Amino acid sequence: MPDSPIRKLAPLAEQARQKGIEVFHLNIGQPDLPTPPEALEAIKNIDRKILEYTPSEGILSFRQKLATYYHRFDIDVETEDIIITSGGSEAVTFAFMSCLDPGDEIIVPEPAYANYEAFAIVAGAKIKAIAADIEEGFSLPPIEEFEKLISPKTKGIMICNPNNPTGYLYTQQEMNAIRDLVKKYDLYLFSDEVYREFCYTGAPYISAFHLKGIEQNVVLVDSVSKRYSECGLRIGALITKNKEVKRNVIKFCQARLSPPLIGQIAAEASLDADPEYMLNNYNEYVNRRKFLIDGLNRIEGVYSPIPMGAFYTVARLPVDNSDKFCEWLLSDFHYESQTIFLAPASGFYTGSDRGMNEVRIAYVLKKEDLAKSLKILEEALKVYPGSKVRQKMASEETK
Repeated sequence: MPDSPIRKLAPLAEQARQKGIEVFHLNIGQPDLPTPPEALEAIKNIDRKILEYTPSEGILSFRQKLATYYHRFDIDVETEDIIITSGGSEAVTFAFMSCLDPGDEIIVPEPAYANYEAFAIVAGAKIKAIAADIEEGFSLPPIEEFEKLISPKTKGIMICNPNNPTGYLYTQQEMNAIRDLVKKYDLYLFSDEVYREFCYTGAPYISAFHLKGIEQNVVLVDSVSKRYSECGLRIGALITKNKEVKRNVIKFCQARLSPPLIGQIAAEASLDADPEYMLNNYNEYVNRRKFLIDGLNRIEGVYSPIPMGAFYTVARLPVDNSDKFCEWLLSDFHYESQTIFLAPASGFYTGSDRGMNEVRIAYVLKKEDLAKSLKILEEALKVYPGSKVRQKMASEETK
């Protein structure tokens, strides 16, 4: 089981805090924007004598309202296609365990959400990675490269759209290419779409359920965590029209009894949030994105493509080893009693030496904190022992 690049350095961050150093958390997708008041009120006003089990597939009224929500995005699903899970993580885990046998393989474009590998290990499956390039903005690799990885053990393709960790948004052409491959080899398409509200291009959002001809192959993963700043609720969903998959998933749901009652109550109430809530959040992320990417690309030696969705970017840094650099930031460096917590990108690649000079940054903090974080990064690169900026400065001083 791999360490999480997002959380493995948390003890160092805590040690820094105990020393009186303020730590800006750019490592984790925990929005600082408020949870919808409708959700908080629903929790405050719970009028129950017993906090009971819910149905294994989730509360019916919540699933009904979710179906209506998906219809707003032209996702043609019905209530019975929706299974509530304990977060999107459980949805991915149950999808893999229900569709894959030990030894089966799934193809995943990388960098990818780090926990996909952990979920595959739980299911006894193996990830076959295909790497996207930062110079290409992390666009989908040529579909011919996918086809080279297909073997008798290949059972599916896993995508995240918009993407975590890169913020890349797949185009219609790319999604069509994936559809054709899924159809040609009768594969599952596992599609993580938890960031659908955060698309920053003029092009329409494309769901896996918009792809005609593979409706029975699609297993969609969703979550309320990022959409409504409700990470702690642990409420997600698995959506599929494939009845056999649903039968398998329900067995796992029954084994864990039920998804969280309180979480479902709050998540259902969130669906009634004022449209202004999502619009304000969207506009805030658009502003933060521009501020962060402009700031990163002004720092000597740093490069980040412009993410078109979600609230992450993968940036290339002028360092020898981003794992060591991220540790050093927390254990040995601070600027004006402040430092930053970044996620080393090596953990978003499977079984390779890629990402050793890349980090994932989540722009989930207000602009004032992002400004401080950018300054800290700039100053850190001037003194980090493995920094090319420091080496260049030393060389110029020698001359």
